[in-house]
Amino acid sequence: MTAKTKGSRSASGRRSKKNKGASVRIPVTTLLVLIAFALFAALKKNIPTVGPTGVENVASTELMSVEMPDSVASNQIDYLGYTVSFNPRLHIPNWVAWELTREETMGKTPRYDKFSSDANVAGCAETYDYLYSGYDRGHMAPAADMKWSKDAMMESFYLTNICPQARELNTGAWRTLEEKCRQWAKADSAIVIIAGPILDPAPREFIGDNRVAVPRSFFKVILAPYANPVRAIGFVMPNSKVKGGMQAAAVSVDKVEELTGYDFFAALPDSIENVVEADADFPLWSRIKP
Repeated sequence: MTAKTKGSRSASGRRSKKNKGASVRIPVTTLLVLIAFALFAALKKNIPTVGPTGVENVASTELMSVEMPDSVASNQIDYLGYTVSFNPRLHIPNWVAWELTREETMGKTPRYDKFSSDANVAGCAETYDYLYSGYDRGHMAPAADMKWSKDAMMESFYLTNICPQARELNTGAWRTLEEKCRQWAKADSAIVIIAGPILDPAPREFIGDNRVAVPRSFFKVILAPYANPVRAIGFVMPNSKVKGGMQAAAVSVDKVEELTGYDFFAALPDSIENVVEADADFPLWSRIKP
C-alpha cells in the first residue's frame, strides 16, 4: 500500500519580517547584554532556543521512524494514514506512528466501524480472535484521526492497528488522550504521534485461536516539532482503569524509551532531542488550546 507522502514543514508566518523602512541602530554593548539575557533565560528554563528552525528540514516521515532492538520481530507496513511495525509472533503492533495536521482534524469522513484482518500481513489476527474475549479492539492510531480520507479511515480498522484493550482504558484515559492530541494538532499545526503496547518478554495472557497477546500496558509519545519551542511528552497507561487519569500517566519520552527499548525522534538535532525527551511538563501541554 502507498504511504501518505508528507514532506518537511516550515514554520512560515512565525518568523519576524525584516523592516524595509528606516533602520534603528542599537549600541553594540546593549545588543550584547540583550543576547546574554536571552540565552540565560533560555538556559534557566531548560528549553531549546532554536525553535522550529532546528527541524524545518527534517521530514515528518523521519520523525516517525523508530529504532528498535533486533530481537523484536517486526514487519513494517506503510498505510495511507499511518505506519505500523507489526509483530507476527504476538499478532499485535509493536508501534504505530502517524502525523496529525490541523487540516486533518477537520475531516468529515464518517466512522467506518468495520474491523478486518489484513490478508497481506503474515500473522495478522482475525476478527473472531476478539469475540467473547472480554477485551475491546483498541485502536493505536484512532479512527477519528483519519477523518480526512475514506481510505485512511477504512485502513485504521485493520487488526494490524489494533490491540486487546480493557474497556475501562479504551473508553477512559486512552480516549481522553486521543481527543487531547487532536486539540494539540490544531494548536501547533501538526504533531507526530507514536503509540503501542509495552511488550512483555513472556506475555501472560492471550486471546483467540491465534493466541493474540494481551499487553499489560501501553505507551504514547507525542512531538510538536513545529512549535516554538519544540515540545515532546510521553504517557504510560496500564491495560485497565488509569488511576488519576491522563495527567497521572504523563512521563518523559526518555522514560518510555527506557520501558520499551525503542529510540524515538532520533532524526531531531541532538541539541533539541536531548532536552525535549527529558521533559514531562504536562501542565504546559494542558494549557495549550486550539
